[in-house]
Amino acid sequence: MRRHGGHIISGYTTTSGLDPYRLLIDSITDYAICMLDPEGRVVSWNPGAQRFKGYLADEIVGQHFSRFYTQEDQAQDAPARALATALREGRFESEGWRVRRDGGRFWAHVIIDPILARGGGVIGFAKVTRDLTERKAAAEQLRQSEEQFRLLVQGVTDYAIYMLDTEGQVSSWNPGAERIKQYRPDEVIGSHFSRFYTPEDQAAGRPATALGTAREVGRFEAEGWRVRKDSSRFLAHVIIDAIKDDDGRVIGFAKITRDITERVESQKALAEARESLLQSQKLDAIGQLTGGIAHDFNNLLMAVLGSLEMLRKRMPDDPRALALLNNAVHGAERGAALTQRMLSFARKQELSLEAVDVAGLVRGMADLMQRSVGPMIHLTLRFAPDLPPVRTDANQLETALLNLVVNARDAMPGGGEIVIEASEVHLAAAPGLEAGDYVRLSVIDTGEGMDEETLSRAREPFYTTKGVGKGTGLGLSMAHGLAEQSGGRLDITSRLGEGVRVDVLLPRSREPVRSATSPTVTEPAAARPLRVLAVDDDGLVLLNTAAMLEDMGHRVTSAGSASEALRALAEQPFDVVITDYAMPRRTGLELSGDIAARWPDLPVILASGYAELPPGANRTLTRLAKPYTQAELARALCEVISAAAQATSR
Repeated sequence: MRRHGGHIISGYTTTSGLDPYRLLIDSITDYAICMLDPEGRVVSWNPGAQRFKGYLADEIVGQHFSRFYTQEDQAQDAPARALATALREGRFESEGWRVRRDGGRFWAHVIIDPILARGGGVIGFAKVTRDLTERKAAAEQLRQSEEQFRLLVQGVTDYAIYMLDTEGQVSSWNPGAERIKQYRPDEVIGSHFSRFYTPEDQAAGRPATALGTAREVGRFEAEGWRVRKDSSRFLAHVIIDAIKDDDGRVIGFAKITRDITERVESQKALAEARESLLQSQKLDAIGQLTGGIAHDFNNLLMAVLGSLEMLRKRMPDDPRALALLNNAVHGAERGAALTQRMLSFARKQELSLEAVDVAGLVRGMADLMQRSVGPMIHLTLRFAPDLPPVRTDANQLETALLNLVVNARDAMPGGGEIVIEASEVHLAAAPGLEAGDYVRLSVIDTGEGMDEETLSRAREPFYTTKGVGKGTGLGLSMAHGLAEQSGGRLDITSRLGEGVRVDVLLPRSREPVRSATSPTVTEPAAARPLRVLAVDDDGLVLLNTAAMLEDMGHRVTSAGSASEALRALAEQPFDVVITDYAMPRRTGLELSGDIAARWPDLPVILASGYAELPPGANRTLTRLAKPYTQAELARALCEVISAAAQATSR
């Protein structure tokens, strides 16, 4: 039964002798399902909710659901508006940040349905939450009563939730299934679920494949076209979970279907007008995730490379052992290079922006690129006369260009031509791009080209059409990150069978290119023994940093947090502080502010893998990019000690 503005509790039909509700809910691990009373207090709590949010049932039952919202959303009264919308419109649906018990945030998709008694009064709300930050199958048991499970299932109308027996016959049917697929329970219970598939999918055996996968691995997930009672088609997102008894035998399946047709069609209708904006938002979101992962890898690689560096100094003169050590160092350096690409894509890589002569840079790489592509590919360079310099990072541009050329080579296994050309263009303002003068550096090949799907995903990190082990999928995304971080853009044009053109748009530099010199690489001068306070919340990195400092003859005190560091500073004097930037509760940047206020003459080195600092940050701090070597650490120490000495002598 259904009324405007809410849902009436009615019977739940099943032909099975087993209790379908507990079996059904026990098999659902991808959704947090809970009930709220009319005021928004939690009255039931399933293991999915416990897994997502971290609360035990006895910790949260009776508490108001607003505690899951961020402080910003609470200040804007978002929880109350969500319940009001559910009452007014019969449903509330949104995506946003929610807060776990430990304070961590996760991106959630939330649906709230009002539950009405037969007399029309509101007896509560059914709330379904899905964690979109990650998808991990975890079998959890539900602890709520059978009646609460019935109310939850009846209150959900945006998902078709029903059970299948071991042969795929429908054994239960909820109101969401009736709304989406148009069948009443008495019309569908006892029939095979393959009736919802298209004739093409039935002929291809996809229903049997879905059940077989769920039976073998415990879970099946897919998107595809399904058929309603009136023969119309809708695009569905489907999850099938195997239900097992205590002995591990499959006794049925739980099936969840959501109609995503409207969402997909809306996206397609708006795609042409909003393509640039949506792509930017998508890449930015992936970039945030990628940057975070790369930051963690930086810490691990910092510990590995630093420890190997210390080990090399202490190893006996054994060529075989040294070869193994060098092999480990090379592997870690490859990991560091991959991390730098990830950070470059995420626009968190430290760049050295300067005026760069594109034509000179490319010509200087010509021999290397020709050797990289091999004799079957002809490399052609074309540059407009009087090409102005661009503002970018020369080293990162070389890496990006080499990646693009190697991608072009891989698209021409039988040989062909790669053209690298550059010309000056004036562009109007566009999303993410300011109006102005740019240099368009293009890499054009005569290879296989890309179809529309491949082209739409080409800039995504880790997406690759190459075989396993033949590419990281970061070449184009790294070039994209470099272009945007330099203030430009990356465009890709291609058709299947007609090759690929990649345009890297870089802003024109108003400064001249500095004349090339041959720098003399020297180790930093040995400094006097220093009293150093090393601060890092990662124990591996902290141990490694302390070992490198002690190897240089310095006296080191370690602190695992900003608060520990402040206590150490209050107890004894130090000559310099080296602190990590990304620390919980209080960052290294905030710690440096505390130090400047209480010990203004004490120099601070800020170590981080990130290029971006928050607005208002002290940009004069000496920065040390992770992962760093002992020589780089020594140079940073010499720099801050020298600067401190000069300041004292003034």
